Amino acid sequence: MRLLYNIGVGFYILGIRLVSLWNRKASLWLAGRKDIFKKIQTEFQPDLPVIWIHAASLGEFEQGRPLIEALKKQYPGNKILLTFFSPSGYEIRKNYELADYVCYLPADTASNATRFIEIIQPKLVIFVKYEFWYHYLNTLKKQHIPTLLVSAIFRPQQIFFRPYGQFFRGILGCFEHIFVQDKNSLELLNKNNIQNVSITGDTRMDRVWQLSQQDKRLPIIATFKGHHDLLICGSTWPADEQFLLPAFQRLKQAYPKLKFIIAPHQIDEGHISQIEDKLPLPHSRYSKAEFADLSKPDVLIIDNIGMLSTLYRYGKYAYIGGGFGTNIHNIQEAFVYGLPVIFGPKHTKFKEAVDLINLGGGFGLQKMDEFEDYFHFLNKKIHYENARQVCLTYTEQHRGATEQVIKHIKTLNI
Repeated sequence: MRLLYNIGVGFYILGIRLVSLWNRKASLWLAGRKDIFKKIQTEFQPDLPVIWIHAASLGEFEQGRPLIEALKKQYPGNKILLTFFSPSGYEIRKNYELADYVCYLPADTASNATRFIEIIQPKLVIFVKYEFWYHYLNTLKKQHIPTLLVSAIFRPQQIFFRPYGQFFRGILGCFEHIFVQDKNSLELLNKNNIQNVSITGDTRMDRVWQLSQQDKRLPIIATFKGHHDLLICGSTWPADEQFLLPAFQRLKQAYPKLKFIIAPHQIDEGHISQIEDKLPLPHSRYSKAEFADLSKPDVLIIDNIGMLSTLYRYGKYAYIGGGFGTNIHNIQEAFVYGLPVIFGPKHTKFKEAVDLINLGGGFGLQKMDEFEDYFHFLNKKIHYENARQVCLTYTEQHRGATEQVIKHIKTLNI
């Protein structure tokens, strides 16, 4: 099986090389790894103990971020190394101020893993949620370097738990401890003889709660909102916009005090223009709003990246995109403010989405035409207040994962 794994990694790298001829993300993946060992040896000097945190992409980084901040405070005499697998994480966070060095993780081969670990000499390694690279984890275990997996979630359908998954279950055995989000994950691992497991929840909940406590204001948004209620549609894709944009007009007719913000996942000029062409209501782009009379538009289009988590503090309702494509985006950033959240059908892999549906704070669409039905339901005060309280209570009950992980790290005497 190890041979098949190595062949699979080789084919993956070959595939990236081919796709890079026309795909920017693939070309960044390759460019970021070019001469990477020379760069690391030149720029990263492990003159202090090193804590290495690995995140697949931007979402996993946000889960690991509160942990990085806590480690920086708890172990100020250590260096923080942050690695990414995906360009979508590295390109945005390559200058993250709390990391002493940020780089791509070299491809998972035996020689790369040995060389990388020999250079950085980590005292502690933390993998966030996903990423189970055999050679890295096996090398770390052989060298007795404590390695943790945080904010993990497991499902019976994953390859670890298949009849042919013994090799991959063995990878899980490389972790000194695994911190999972829910009881189902704990029981599944225990059933497969993996006992070094604790339930802590999701460290990202700590991150979004921290953000919600900051006194960060957006004057343009406040002016646009005025005395209106805001429906904020975050991280939308064309599949979401297909039904959202025409729905805005009908909802505005039913609820005159309602305004809309749409923050598309893709903000290139072509996509923003398409949204503008399809919008049936007066609208403005955020980039032009400073010079506009914000009493006139009913829709504000966010044409930048980085402000969505703060936007939600001005909202009353939220729709989170992605669920009619691959998977929903981050709903925690919205419900931490008590916003009832509506999202598409691709949400079953996300514990918080399933939990909120069961509790009455989240609403999962199966069909696009259900969106307006759910909105009308939430516009009834008793339903809205119940959903809002569910979201606030859920946030409060699911904070604290970071503190529990730090408590365990203290026992390792790194």
